Amino acid sequence: MNFVLGIDGGGTSCRAALATGDGAVIGRAKSGAANIRTDLTGARTHIVEAARQAFIAAGQDPDLIPQTPAILGLAGANVGTYRQQLEAILPFSISRVETDAEIALEGAVGSGDGAMAILGTGTAYMARKGGTSRAIGGWGFQVGDQGSGARIGRDLLEQTLLAHDGVRQGSPLTDSMMATFRNNPEDVVEFTTNAKPGDFGGFAPKVFEHAGKGDAVANWIVDKAVGDVEASLGALDLSHDAPLCLLGGLAPLYAPRLSQRYQALLKAPLDDALGGAVQMAARIFAKAEAAR
Repeated sequence: MNFVLGIDGGGTSCRAALATGDGAVIGRAKSGAANIRTDLTGARTHIVEAARQAFIAAGQDPDLIPQTPAILGLAGANVGTYRQQLEAILPFSISRVETDAEIALEGAVGSGDGAMAILGTGTAYMARKGGTSRAIGGWGFQVGDQGSGARIGRDLLEQTLLAHDGVRQGSPLTDSMMATFRNNPEDVVEFTTNAKPGDFGGFAPKVFEHAGKGDAVANWIVDKAVGDVEASLGALDLSHDAPLCLLGGLAPLYAPRLSQRYQALLKAPLDDALGGAVQMAARIFAKAEAAR
């Protein structure tokens, strides 16, 4: 065994890292979304493409993909049989699909106790105490992912239409959103017809930007999202000395808005979710190789 692959796939993008057997990364690449519950076929395509590009970035032959084992941490792997369906159609020598939360926790705190929150297009939480892990959330955009970029974007569109109809007070943010859709509410509705979570999530940074300027609608949306995040953190029942790592594209936007209780626990992650997948791959597959 010469290489291992770590894959981190979510609602917005898929990242791959090619590493040597001891976990030293030699090539990285990125492709499109890889939420296996919302689009299994598309996720497989983007996973394979990211892996192929990681080989190329490392100066290695992508034809080695079938000889390379992979750990994949993927959004959507915590429900149904999507995990098993994907493992059956991937080209790697060994394909082990984990949840995106599992590889994120591994990357953030290593093998010790601690907790992490993924705050990106979706949201997911996981804590480890005494070697036992507990996950919260990650149930998807329709019924979960509270505090996520996708939910924030959806809330923005809802508030924009309410302002247009005169049900709620508008703001510069809702005015800007209407302008984005040619001041036509029907265009907003049409957008939602085929929009994926990542499409909604693309509006989230705009909400935080306007909240920083004192926009009333933006602050209402952000305050609601922060409350959702803290409710999930509270359910993890964190120890006062357990490190808490925030991960994902929205993490730096949330960190200064958390209450003092959680800000006191914040620590920089040891690595990101992709790094967690790589280290997990190196550990698991190295042990398997040694046991032969």
